[in-house]
Amino acid sequence: MNTEKSPTVIDAPAVAAALSPVDAVAAVTAALTDPRTAFDPATDLPRRTAHTDHGHFLLMPSEVGEFAGVKVATVAPENPARGLPRIQGTYLLHDARTLAPLAVIDGGALTTLRTPAVSAAAVLPTLRLLNRPLNLVVFGAGPQGVAHVETFAAALDKPFASVRFVVRHPDRADDSARALGPVLATDSQETLDALAAADLIICATTADTPLFQTNQVRDDVVVVAVGSHEPNTRELDAGFLAGAAVIVEDVETALETAGDIVLANFEGAVNRGDLIALRTALTGPAVAPGRRPVVFKSVGMSWEDLVVAEAVYRRFS
Repeated sequence: MNTEKSPTVIDAPAVAAALSPVDAVAAVTAALTDPRTAFDPATDLPRRTAHTDHGHFLLMPSEVGEFAGVKVATVAPENPARGLPRIQGTYLLHDARTLAPLAVIDGGALTTLRTPAVSAAAVLPTLRLLNRPLNLVVFGAGPQGVAHVETFAAALDKPFASVRFVVRHPDRADDSARALGPVLATDSQETLDALAAADLIICATTADTPLFQTNQVRDDVVVVAVGSHEPNTRELDAGFLAGAAVIVEDVETALETAGDIVLANFEGAVNRGDLIALRTALTGPAVAPGRRPVVFKSVGMSWEDLVVAEAVYRRFS
């Protein structure tokens, strides 16, 4: 590996052109299942949060195989009102042995690519057991909601029976969401009907309270929750999680930082032994849909950015 040249700068369009959603799913899956890698998320380096007057920095370092890296992400809650992204960032990719810098990658584009890739990797084995077109409901019509629809559609390689976005203010939804499906108002009858028919629900919001109730969805629904990444916020009700098969990236990480899990655990609805580590879910039998929901709760771990950044970088090296 040549570490003497200047770091490669990979901007957002180049990230999108370099790696397809399907390739990103494959990179995430391989990191956990390929015997040559056999990475255990429990060994990932801890991420750090540094608060500022108008938001916070997330520092997410990791090392997997030949590469090390760190994502410096910023979260500015007031930005959407300014017409700016709520989450921005930069990824710094390094050679693991020498720590020489290899690439500077647009962090927003990388996050938009890797988050739905992790979600898809986690629940595709379950969804592939369903031999029918799927009804999809997405809470949130921002970049992550749209990216999840596009990634799942590509990874499943078949069209959805229906796609519905659910937001508090439908009139503010971007055209990129409207091009994929109708945008419904929270708590409308249309939303309740869509939830009742949903095979797959994606939660990609900034909400801090549950988005739906257990009795509003099917017993065999598959749910992906990626919006909350702090211990005091959640998108899913504790009672719903209590009756579900719950997959998490890493059990200890989920119990410390995933608000949906932290709060459900505090309320006695979910225990450590109830949680299924992602690596276990991918290397063992698929978590089968049936009489209870299947849930994947993600907080976003540093290793995920690294393995997708590596896959992007290899297209340039």
